[in-house]
Amino acid sequence: MSDDEFDLVVLGAGSGGYACALRAAQLGLRVALVERDLVGGTCLHYGCIPTKAILHAAEVADSARDGARFGVHSSVDKVDLAGVRSYAEGVVARLHKGLTGLISSRGITVVAGEGRLVPGAGTPAVAVTSADGERTLVAPHVVLASGSQSKTLPGLVPDGERVLTSTDAIRLQTLPTSAVVLGGGVIGVELASAWRSFGVEVTVVEALDRLVPGEDPAASAALLRAFRKRGITVRTAGPVRSVETLPTGVRVALDDEAGTTLEADLVLVAVGRGPRSAGMGYEEAGVALDRGYVTVDERLRTSVPGVHAVGDLVLGLQLAHRGFAHGIFVAEDVAHAEGRLDRAPVLVPDEQIPRVTYCDPEVASVGLSEEVARARYGDVETQTYDLAGNGKAQILQTAGFVKLVRRTDGPVVGVHMVGARVGELIGEAQLVTSWEAWPDEVAALPHAHPTLDEALGEAHLALAGRPLHAHR
Repeated sequence: MSDDEFDLVVLGAGSGGYACALRAAQLGLRVALVERDLVGGTCLHYGCIPTKAILHAAEVADSARDGARFGVHSSVDKVDLAGVRSYAEGVVARLHKGLTGLISSRGITVVAGEGRLVPGAGTPAVAVTSADGERTLVAPHVVLASGSQSKTLPGLVPDGERVLTSTDAIRLQTLPTSAVVLGGGVIGVELASAWRSFGVEVTVVEALDRLVPGEDPAASAALLRAFRKRGITVRTAGPVRSVETLPTGVRVALDDEAGTTLEADLVLVAVGRGPRSAGMGYEEAGVALDRGYVTVDERLRTSVPGVHAVGDLVLGLQLAHRGFAHGIFVAEDVAHAEGRLDRAPVLVPDEQIPRVTYCDPEVASVGLSEEVARARYGDVETQTYDLAGNGKAQILQTAGFVKLVRRTDGPVVGVHMVGARVGELIGEAQLVTSWEAWPDEVAALPHAHPTLDEALGEAHLALAGRPLHAHR
């Protein structure tokens, strides 16, 4: 092969792209990884990792402020936002260094520059433009992994000062006194939660009728109660009519019956993320798109032979670990087609991918909501175990629940949880739903005491008809 010929070219080095490259190289394929920014993508540098580091700092602030509840008298003198940023950036830097070293050790060729899919003479190709000029990489298989970008509202252009995107939010130099968060989804409630812990007066505005609308309604209701208890104002079912930048802040007008207006130091636009596909040559190369998302079949193949797509570019859950799963799947599928892997891989469906929102309290789920389960199966049974009966939850002073959804006289098909650190329980919950476990099977397994994990065991005991630390 020449320096520009590969077995696989991956366009985008975010979660889906680099996972695909790593697994493909592990399977013996010659791989090129194209990235215009930093290896690791949005998740590592501007999303998952820095925001969760900030949320941990927020948890530390809450622990110090509320220490007297535990007999430890402490206080928060100030929140040093530069120090919080330095801590988060240190975490990112260490992970980035490890990732780049891992990629190098696998023999993957990293090509820095703007990549663009171009029609090839029977073979897919990616043109890469950089300060050094342009080169064209060719391979029988190309993976589109260009990810997603922040969306905004019509006519509203973030300026990085008064009107922020989530990327702007993690780069703030000083904390605002007050903020309006437009969007009650994952990004909105996580940053609202962190800012409130840092002492900011926060109002969350969600156009739909509940927070985290992708979750089970019981989880949404529990989060609303918790946010209000923390002093976070929540306004649902109130779309935004306009956002006006003032000399000293912003004014947000809602399209509700009262004609509500809100004023704050700044506004965070957290109305979701859309696919990053424009201007990348996809349409010109014949790749079918739907509202900017790349259309794929059940094996993540696009309409162009040899071209695949993974991660946020594919309509569905926008989660880093979904991108990992997609990338690994495509690498193995290509290797299988090339005779380098004996068994064809199986793609994990979106409903079996765990979901966690890292606000306070956390929200975690996997499988089907009660509503979706009823629509699919008809008769279902549910069981909700209140964390008030869990010893570790009492130690942590957290409220919440574990809710199970099962097919009547069948396996558990959904697990929904609210409470501190419940995201750490989602691995077992995923096994329960993915392996179609019955309540009796999980109930038979002792869960360590005292742990939050016991709550999963107790919920299954109750659903199996033999509750231990719960009333019938």
